[in-house]
Amino acid sequence: MVTDSIKTLCPYCGVGCGLEALPPAQMGQATHRDEQGKPSWKIRGNRAHPSSQGMVCVKGATIIESIDQDRLLHPMVRDSLDEPFRQTTWDDALDRIVNRIQTVRYRQGADALCLYGSGQFVTEDYYTAQKLFKGCLGTNNFDANSRLCMSSAVAGYLQSFGADGPPCCYDDLELTDCAFLIGTNTAECHPIIFNRLRKHHKANRQVKLIVVDPRRTSTAEAADLHLAIQPGTDIDLLNGIAHLLLQWGCVNYEFIDECTSGFPALAELVQHYPPSVVAQRCGISERDLETAARYWAQSKRTLSLWSMGVNQSTEGTAKVRSLINLHLLTGQIGKPGAGPFSLTGQPNAMGGREAGGLAHLLPGYRSVSNPQHRAEVEQFWGLPPGQISSEPGRTVWDMVTGLEKDEVGFLWIAATNPAVSMPDLERTKAALRRSPFTVYQEAYYPTETSAFAHVLLPATQWSEKSGTMTNSERRVTLCPAFQPRQGEVREDWAIFAEVGRRLGFTEQFAFRSSAEVYAEFVQLTKGRPCDMSGLSHERLSREGPLQWPCRDSGSTQPGEPARLYTDLRFHTPDRRARFGAYHSRGLAEPPDERYPYVLTTGRLYGHWHTQTRTGRTEKLRQMYPHPLLEVHPRDARALGVKDQDWLEVRSRRGVARFRVLVTKAIAPGTVFVPMHWGALWAEQAEANALTHAEACPDSQQPELKACAVQLVPVTAEQNKLALQEKPNHLAQIR
Repeated sequence: MVTDSIKTLCPYCGVGCGLEALPPAQMGQATHRDEQGKPSWKIRGNRAHPSSQGMVCVKGATIIESIDQDRLLHPMVRDSLDEPFRQTTWDDALDRIVNRIQTVRYRQGADALCLYGSGQFVTEDYYTAQKLFKGCLGTNNFDANSRLCMSSAVAGYLQSFGADGPPCCYDDLELTDCAFLIGTNTAECHPIIFNRLRKHHKANRQVKLIVVDPRRTSTAEAADLHLAIQPGTDIDLLNGIAHLLLQWGCVNYEFIDECTSGFPALAELVQHYPPSVVAQRCGISERDLETAARYWAQSKRTLSLWSMGVNQSTEGTAKVRSLINLHLLTGQIGKPGAGPFSLTGQPNAMGGREAGGLAHLLPGYRSVSNPQHRAEVEQFWGLPPGQISSEPGRTVWDMVTGLEKDEVGFLWIAATNPAVSMPDLERTKAALRRSPFTVYQEAYYPTETSAFAHVLLPATQWSEKSGTMTNSERRVTLCPAFQPRQGEVREDWAIFAEVGRRLGFTEQFAFRSSAEVYAEFVQLTKGRPCDMSGLSHERLSREGPLQWPCRDSGSTQPGEPARLYTDLRFHTPDRRARFGAYHSRGLAEPPDERYPYVLTTGRLYGHWHTQTRTGRTEKLRQMYPHPLLEVHPRDARALGVKDQDWLEVRSRRGVARFRVLVTKAIAPGTVFVPMHWGALWAEQAEANALTHAEACPDSQQPELKACAVQLVPVTAEQNKLALQEKPNHLAQIR
């Protein structure tokens, strides 16, 4: 029996907070008990973890309560979506999968095989899946739900610096003179990061906090300057700040000359963004614009933080690069307290990027389009030359359109819930219904996506599996198993490996443990920008969390800086960072006479990932008893509605209904709805029934943050009658 506390990591957001799990035997009279009164583990913050320093939010504190709820415990199968599931053996389920893969490869080719994974995988899961699909099966059709949250940051870093990877670390939160937060409600979505920044801000009156957000969020409430810009005007704002910095001569020409390229094009472009034009487009005052630029000009250490409000856009990559431009203009990178710092959405989206977990990537920050990269991985995996395809695989939206065209014959979904999280949701669901064979690998049942599966595979989850995760500051933490597995659940990596062996790739999948998987993976990072060749399960268990780069010749200290680019040399061919000059194009779907409002979406503090886990935690459910729609008082008066009234929200793609919350926190002409309500938790309240699938041309990340809608008041009685006429989605799922 385990008697010592277990050091682990919170499996929610990309902050990567350290947790400590205390077993029942260690707690004596203070033993924590679950809802049935049985002794259970107690979770608290790990004070020794350098990222979170003992802090923990409500989601992490209550994580243990969801582990036993509604678990998928046995493999299940059915021949069509009209039939109920029936329990089966692992052998039967795996035989069905292997036979289907072989049939599809023979009849349609490898391009008809698709796997959609998750930023909630541990790195070992990610790596094994890449090896199976991109290596052994010869298709790059592996994408992850990181496509929906972080791919614009990946593309922006790659284009500006020559490689992915946030250059900053969390210590910069307490060292900055000016924090510039854009497109992030950090207080609710990354609360422990915000706690560290807010404490520094309060203790140092000279430190400035700028928040750019159409909503007056709890993050914006703490700001010295809140810029409530119109949705879709981020690039206008960033170019306007660059215009003023150049006009005032507040740029670092020595750094620009010696360390960058592309400056003349940017200098010419931003001349078209004078304060009068930018203020009018953004819906802010010239004074506030100049104040923001002045804060940048006066700061010696400016730290920018961003998340989904920047990334989830048809201009996502351009927004990221336009923000990085400000750091390059002022030389604010590679030093304490400064730099462009993307806040990762999921607990291991960073680890997924390192392992090649998007359709255009290979392990070790390699690209499928680079012949040398492909050859290196083929040789390492013991595969013949040319085995890895040179064509980028299908993104998750390409998988949807592939199903529509009958081009996809096998779809494997693991640890994610696209029947809630994907854009243009009714179209997505219709495509999922067309799938001739869908495998769904999940810890919980039911979920909204399980309604579209032919095979259900029960997976372990946090506390039952061992693996590594990388947080936003490139810090790798080992998450050991400390609870017994339930039913017949298996680790994700082990499921992928077993399918690989049954397909005949026995040498490639001779792993006996996740530690062996990780030991192989880190060898592929040697000499790469994300070098982790010095890491292992054993070392992480012994020394605790470590940042990369961490080469096999030693630890992160001495000689391994916590920040990237401290030598001001980048991963581009000429070792210079690159400016990117972009004009603002605005929203892909701006409001018009028929759809006069802009709908924006986001997360609430207690929600996470379509509520698959948080919806099964009673305290978190009580925080948000029903969906809501934030409406400005001016718009509420025009519509004739008040608090608790109902509004029907219509877009060109779908309809949803919400109770009204009248608040000045939202700008006139804009409405806000939380994005995590799926059919399992509420009726006709799916935000993504309204959103569109238009995406950034570089990152292929959809513009989930904004679409044009119309608002129609409905009475409570009309709403009740309308819902009665709708099919019972919850009953269908269960």
